[in-house]
Amino acid sequence: MMNLNYKASSSIHKSKTFNNPERFIEGWYWAIPSRDIKVGEVKPVTLLGRDLVIYRGLDGKAIALDAYCPHMGAHLAEGKVEGNGIRCFFHNWKYDAKGKCVDIPCMEKPLSAKVQSWPTGEKYGTIWVWTGETPQQPLPFAPELEDEECEAAIAKSFVKNCHPNVVMINAIDAQHFNTVHNLPLKIVFEKNEINENAITFSNTTRGGEDSLFVKLIRPLYKKQVTYSMCYWYGSTGTVTVGPDFLHFYIMFALRLLEGGKTEGQTLLITKKRRGILGWFFNRIVLWLTKMVGNYFAKGDTQVFKTIKFDFKTPTKEDKAIIQFIQHVEKQKAIAWGTWETVEQVSQPVTANAQPKDMLNVI
Repeated sequence: MMNLNYKASSSIHKSKTFNNPERFIEGWYWAIPSRDIKVGEVKPVTLLGRDLVIYRGLDGKAIALDAYCPHMGAHLAEGKVEGNGIRCFFHNWKYDAKGKCVDIPCMEKPLSAKVQSWPTGEKYGTIWVWTGETPQQPLPFAPELEDEECEAAIAKSFVKNCHPNVVMINAIDAQHFNTVHNLPLKIVFEKNEINENAITFSNTTRGGEDSLFVKLIRPLYKKQVTYSMCYWYGSTGTVTVGPDFLHFYIMFALRLLEGGKTEGQTLLITKKRRGILGWFFNRIVLWLTKMVGNYFAKGDTQVFKTIKFDFKTPTKEDKAIIQFIQHVEKQKAIAWGTWETVEQVSQPVTANAQPKDMLNVI
């Protein structure tokens, strides 16, 4: 048993992308709140080590380009939006929404200069940027709300002193629900891979029969207590929690900072309800969602200020965490700052021992 445990731990330490401050997964990442960029405005944004400008053209679409003009390197955020393009302040070169130079005032025909453009999307009141050429997946969403029109509110932003992957696994750390949050209920997760870049972990247990609290809330649940986490690109996660008649949805959108730290944005989401009464009801639901999020966050804040993550001794209760690491390792990794593809030479975390086998003997 000890030898198998050692092998599993060793193979976890061989991971190439998980908790690596120089790599992240190609995907959608939050950039800036939609409300911060009005039509005709341009803002500088540094995303995953790369300097960008994001502007909103007259058609209302958010456009993301590399920040520096290829002529002499002036920052395009100093320029101005014209139509659906942007004109550099320094020498007035103009670029369209695809980054192609379309006008140089001193020349009849522009040069074939180009600024790198990046796909953008807007969802839950946020502008997202795809860190590759062509989006392979939809914008992150809560699985239960995939086909629903939603309302969202942007709650607090935060910085954590550890990697986004480490912050993310907190939501599926089964042991900490009892030790930190005093939940009188054993949590056992079941995974479901939605696609190459998205995976969910859902609670499968009832339990808690000896707890007065659980007995009181039991009538609110036909089956197990609803708690699930859906991960996108290893860095964005949506929590679904609440009684059968009203689920709350909280999205934690994270991105990697220099040195392996985390910058995050909390998004509160609910299904859109029509009419004046629906509008007021949604305000109440979003406020309750914020309270739920604050409850789960308050106990863990101090840990992420001081943690130095080192997963040396996995246990049976860590099964979901190991599965998450495997999921991260299988995805396409790109380099922080350059956004260039890095060779995925690592094998899955299971190279030396399958977590399933390890967990059967611990």
